[in-house]
Order: sequence, then structure tokens, then C-alpha cells
Amino acid sequence: MPHIVLESCIRCKYTDCVDVCPVDCFREGPNMLVIDPDECIDCAVCIPECPVEAIKAEEDVPANLHHMIELNAVKSQSWPSITRTKPSLPDADQWKDEKEKLKFLDG
Repeated sequence: MPHIVLESCIRCKYTDCVDVCPVDCFREGPNMLVIDPDECIDCAVCIPECPVEAIKAEEDVPANLHHMIELNAVKSQSWPSITRTKPSLPDADQWKDEKEKLKFLDG
């Protein structure tokens, strides 16, 4: 089962997870990352790297966030690959503790 990037990534886009991924399965949108489920090998090395705990194994995604499973699958088909850490969004620290951020998703 692949890993999933959750809503807590939206408007933060910390990219600490990208450097540790052995298969380059992360994709970059305007204001969040997603994981390509066809590329993810379920190694879990990205999980502890995320400062906002936005990455979960698919089986650990809470029921109220199951929509993020499909979102990762869909967006990973059109968003470009990201393989190197970049600076987070300028106001990431202001958004890191916000909940229910799907309405702020760009792209």
C-alpha cells in the first residue's frame, strides 16, 4: 500500500520528505505535494521527515481524510516530479497547525 500526503501539507509544502525518497514518488503542486501511488514502494522513510505529520500509510489514513487517497492518485498524474528539497512556502509556519485546508488547494 502506498503512502498518502494529507491536507496538512496544503499551504505549507515542506519538502524534507523528498530527499529521502528512494524512488522519487513525490509530485509537486502549487501549494502541496502528493505521492504517486504507482511509484511509492511503501518504505516509510518519508513519514518522520514531515514536520506537519502530513504523510501516512494508506491504511492509516483517518476515515475523514479518505478523499486524500484519490486526490494523491489524480494529482500525481499531472503534477511534475520533485526530487530535491526546496524552501517551504513563505507563510508555511502560519498554516502548519490549521485543519481542514482542502478548500485552499491550488491546482
